[in-house]
Parts: sequence; structure tokens; C-alpha cells
Amino acid sequence: MNYIDLDKTNSFKTLSACKPYDVKGLTADRIKKCNVNGAKGFVYNYACMPVTDEAVSAMQALADEMDLIAKYKALLSGEVMNTGEKRMVLHQLNRGECISSVPKDKSDFYKSELKKIEEFSSDVRSGKIKGSTGKAFKHVVQIGIGGSDLGPRALCYALNLLNVKKLDARFISNVDPDDAFGVLEGLDLEETLFILVSKSGTTLETLTNRDLVFKVLRDKGITNPKAHMAAVTSETSPLAKEEGILKAFFMDDYIGGRYSSCSAVGGVILSLTYGYEVFRELLDGAHAADMSALETDITKNPSLMDALIGVYLRNVLDYPYTAILPYSQPLNRLPAHFQQLDMESNGKSVNRFGEKVSYKTGPVIFGEPGTNGQHSFYQLLHQGTDIVPLQFMGFRENQGALDTMVQGSTSRQKLNANLVAQIVAFAKGKEDKDNPNKNFEGGRPSSLIVSERLSAFSLGQILAHFENKVMFQGFIWNLNSFDQEGVQLGKILAKKVLSGCEGDENLKAFADMLI
Repeated sequence: MNYIDLDKTNSFKTLSACKPYDVKGLTADRIKKCNVNGAKGFVYNYACMPVTDEAVSAMQALADEMDLIAKYKALLSGEVMNTGEKRMVLHQLNRGECISSVPKDKSDFYKSELKKIEEFSSDVRSGKIKGSTGKAFKHVVQIGIGGSDLGPRALCYALNLLNVKKLDARFISNVDPDDAFGVLEGLDLEETLFILVSKSGTTLETLTNRDLVFKVLRDKGITNPKAHMAAVTSETSPLAKEEGILKAFFMDDYIGGRYSSCSAVGGVILSLTYGYEVFRELLDGAHAADMSALETDITKNPSLMDALIGVYLRNVLDYPYTAILPYSQPLNRLPAHFQQLDMESNGKSVNRFGEKVSYKTGPVIFGEPGTNGQHSFYQLLHQGTDIVPLQFMGFRENQGALDTMVQGSTSRQKLNANLVAQIVAFAKGKEDKDNPNKNFEGGRPSSLIVSERLSAFSLGQILAHFENKVMFQGFIWNLNSFDQEGVQLGKILAKKVLSGCEGDENLKAFADMLI
């Protein structure tokens, strides 16, 4: 396979010479023509992205020249793709086998963990497994940070309106004790099950919150707090050997934290909260998107087309930001998860061989759900001096049962009317020569993901779409998207502060202000 930097490819030179499409010239025919269809109604539309047919051809040539699908297959087959840590990358294998040459021992391991999750969640939800005082569990609290929190939290919140029996799910992530206090306040702790998530078993914030929770449990008269604690960790971590906890679920070094939502990291709390069948449906949706990502024709591969357009925006048009804008309130934490997914994966300045790259890599990601964002930062998006590419998401139907007709249209129709209006407003703009303050230049690029309804299946598709988009962009930029050394330095210095600063005058000066 061809592992070379982006600017060394012939096809990138061709792509760079492509004149951008002026989205102010948007037409209905272009909107209908620019659909990339995934499985079971998933659609990625790029009509408002500044790419011509010539650019699409150049992007296809770039995908072929850089062997992007071959690299994806190599990842699926168990080749070492995390070069920094010399590890395989196997998060897709949690969802199902995409190709025949998967590591069978790992496939069997992940299947066995799924079986454990299914059985445990069923026993808790049925009341077979109870708390230490004999009460059935009604509340589930996950203790974790980073990938052990953002993805599972986003997915858990996203499914809250499903018409299934639910347990109350909450999350503690920040080492700030006010986070734990706000979550635990008012809970009947005798009815609460905690899930401690740390692959290494040594994450300082997570272990601190665990000990804080144990203290609160004991203070409430629960003499055996471990009977209220399950763990998700690696088989070699200290947590795996801890006695007395309800159950330990295992992951391995081949699934990075930000890619771990489909492992036990997300699977345990989702299965406890909604039932294993809902989690299985999410896995099936993600697997369907993983299979679509194997298509070599970029006009039939939503995540690859999204990735290539993103590279055109970043490296040809020099746009440093991307806003993720789901028009769905249940997806209110999804932009935060995709922020970590993208910025931790491709926020790199050296290639997979440790050599400095001479081009821009991952963009800054931010976002909020519509229509809330319209009343927040859309002013800058419409009329600011920077152009920010936008990724919209919309659904044709509600997830919940509530809707109402007001002034001739339903709430859903009003929501989607706002989404349609924003896409066209960003693209076409509005000229006002008499009042410059009311002039909208337009030409603001966007894409749109559409599904019929926010279900566990479609949520899995969206999750895998963005994971695979980030993966493909990492291949294109010739990065290792699967380590995160950038988060380590701060951890080291924090430990140094807690040890007395060890002669570091700068640390001590700030520490004296706060500690």
C-alpha cells in the first residue's frame, strides 16, 4: 500500500487546481443529483458543498492513488495501523465482520463480551441482580472520562425517547467534585448501580470519582459499596483483579477510547438503560455503515465522500473549522463526542512515520443542535468574516410520540422548515444594497445527512459514518489517527503539581494561586 504524504500525490495537485463550485448558484437539479446513499435510507447530500464534477473525479483519483479502501481493509484484517503504539485497530469488529480475514480470536473475544453484557443487563433489568440491601436497581451511573464518557453519554441521551422500559442513566466524568455532587444528589443509592470505566485501571480522575462515590455510599449506610459497582476495563488492569465487584467487562488495547462506544464502554450502560436489543440494533446500524465504507466508488460511499470533501475544504480552500449541527434535540451531546473523535484523532502535525507534515490536518470541530444554535452562533456563520463549513443532520419523523399542530404546521414540520431554510440561506444569501447590516453574502458551504427517524439503527449509522470519515481523512493526511500523545503532557505535569511542583517555579506560581 501507498503510505505517502498528501502533497506528494499527483491527484492532489489535480484536485488543488479544481475551481470551486459557487454554491450561490444552487439548483434543484443539483440537490437531487448530489445524494450519496448508504444502507436503509441513510443519505449524505453534498449539493451545497463547493465541489464540481471535475473535483469529484479528482477526489476519486486521490482515493484510488492513496489506496484508501485497501488501507481500510488492512485495518479490518488486523494489520498494525496504530504505528505509535504498535497496535491493531479493531473497533469495527465489535459491530460485526466486514471482511473474511478478520482476527478470529479477537472476533470470538468481542462476541463473548457481548454475550456477558446481554446476560448481565437482562438480570439487572429483571431484578434478578439486586443491590446490597435487596432493592432492585433503578438508576445507572457511569464513571469515566474522555472516550469513556463522551460517546456513551451522547448515545444514551440520543435514545431517551424510545418507547421501551428504561432505567435512569447518569454520568460522572469531571474530577470536579461538584459534578459528582450534582449527579448523586437526590438519588436513592440503594437502587443505584455504578459502572466504572477505565481501560488502564489507573485513570486519576476516574479513580478519584470512584473513591468519592464509595465514601458517599458508606456515609449513606451501604456497608458493601462494591456490590453496587461493575467495571469495564482491560484484562490486565488492576480493576480486573478487584474482588467483590458485581461484574467485570473487558476491552483490549485495540479499541481506542474515542472509538469504544460500541464495546462494553458504551454497551453496558446502553443495555442496562434500554435493553440489550436496543444496543444490538445500534451495532447493526454501525455495521451497515462499515460495510458501505468498503465501496470503492466514492459516489456510493457516504463516509469516504464526506472525508474527501473535508480534505478539499481544509487543504485547498483553507477552511480551519467545521460545525456539526444536528436538528434533533436528543443528539445534543453528539457534537461534543465528534469533537473528541475528530480533534483527538487527526489533531496531529507529524505523519505516521514521525515526520513533520507540510499541510494542514484536522479542523476545529464545534456544534449545537438546531434550532438552539440559530439563536446562538449562527450570526457569525451567516455574516462573520470566516467561512465555516457546516454539517447538518435531519430526520423526517419524530423519535418521541409528542407533536402538535400550531398555525397550520406541526412542531416537526417547523423544525425541518428551519433546517431547510438555513441550508438555502447559507448557500444563496440575500443581497441588500440599502442596508449592509442586512446583507448576506451567501456562498457558505454545507452538507446534509438525512434519515427517516432517529432510532438505535440510524444512530449507529451516524456514529460509524463519522468514525469512518475521520479514519479516511487520517489515511489521506498520512497520520496515525489512533493514538493521543497530546493529552499526556498535561497529565504528567498535574501529577508533578500534586507532588509539590518539584522545583518548577512556573507550576508553583500558578499552584499558589489555586491550591
